[in-house]
Amino acid sequence: MIIFIRLLFLAGCATFGYLAPFSWLDGLNFLDRNWLSAAICLMGGGVFVLLDIFFEQYTVKNILSIILGLAIGLLTHKLFMMVVAYGNFAPEAERTFAILTAVLFSYLGIITILRGQDEFSLIIPFVRLDTKGAKEDLILLDTSVIIDGRIADIANTHFIGGKLILPRFVLKELQLISDSSDPLKRNRGRRGLDVMNAIRENPNVTVKIHEMDFPEFNTVDAKLVKMAQVIEAKVFTNDYNLNKVAELQGVKVLNINDLANALKPVVMPGEEMEIKILKEGKEHEQGVAYLDDGTMVVVDAARRRIGQTTKVTITSVLQTQAGRMIFGKLSDEDEGRRDRHDRGRGDRWHENRERGRGDRHERNGGRNGHHHQPGGQSVNQGQGPATNQNH
Repeated sequence: MIIFIRLLFLAGCATFGYLAPFSWLDGLNFLDRNWLSAAICLMGGGVFVLLDIFFEQYTVKNILSIILGLAIGLLTHKLFMMVVAYGNFAPEAERTFAILTAVLFSYLGIITILRGQDEFSLIIPFVRLDTKGAKEDLILLDTSVIIDGRIADIANTHFIGGKLILPRFVLKELQLISDSSDPLKRNRGRRGLDVMNAIRENPNVTVKIHEMDFPEFNTVDAKLVKMAQVIEAKVFTNDYNLNKVAELQGVKVLNINDLANALKPVVMPGEEMEIKILKEGKEHEQGVAYLDDGTMVVVDAARRRIGQTTKVTITSVLQTQAGRMIFGKLSDEDEGRRDRHDRGRGDRWHENRERGRGDRHERNGGRNGHHHQPGGQSVNQGQGPATNQNH
């Protein structure tokens, strides 16, 4: 849409130049001054379009600040020159002095307004000036943090002090997700709408649906970052990519995952804790457990303890963007119990083995002392020849 308006503006400039050629072109002896005038107007329009593209990265507030500062600077220059006119300076010197003061006062006016723009509520939307001159904190809600649902619990704790802004384009995205043909996406979208309704009914927070949109951007993330720049708000999100993009563009981000990591209990190497080994790890003889907050604990030589609660000594803690991982080993006391248990099992095994050997020896001795010869005769070794009586 913006590109179409720019092309229409350039076409209008060229048409104006062709229909109303400049009279001073008559002295240049060009064959067709209409086309030359159209070309000049087209180039002039192109300069304005380039300026528009250059200032596209700036917010409307900054552009209005520049315009207001320029107007104040030129007005000050005009008043100053009215005083200078009474000095009867030479016309050439007065003209040069007028140009210098115009540039100087324009620069001072723009810089002054840009530095003090927070004091002008007229050019800053969503700013409420109270007796202390403080402005209201605004927090933009992202789709991910709404679907996550934890923001509703945080709102109940009075930790959210600013006004929550729900952009209309974020609400539309939630509606599209809730109408998806994919059951998983549909459930996520409906959960997000339920969470949003719960937040709006919460008396501890103020929620406002805002209609500001940026059709020139195709993604919700880009619109959120731009809107945060315009209204000077923070972005509440769980999206890692949006977090990084917003920080690169100078937008403050509230990441609920960072908050969750910050609230986890601090664990130092050397501390002991009791945990239940749930499964074996990737490495040999490792066991894996989890804390109440979901933190994974990897324990060396704990595979035999799967399903048991045991004492573990922390050896190291690894902190990443995705979360925290704790490494540990079985404590000395627990190792001692395991060693005694293993030794007890070994002693019983050896005892049973020796007893089994003795039993087999006795059975073999009995068989060697009494066996049968062919013909039905029985021989008893060690007792002399046996007597075979036929009845």
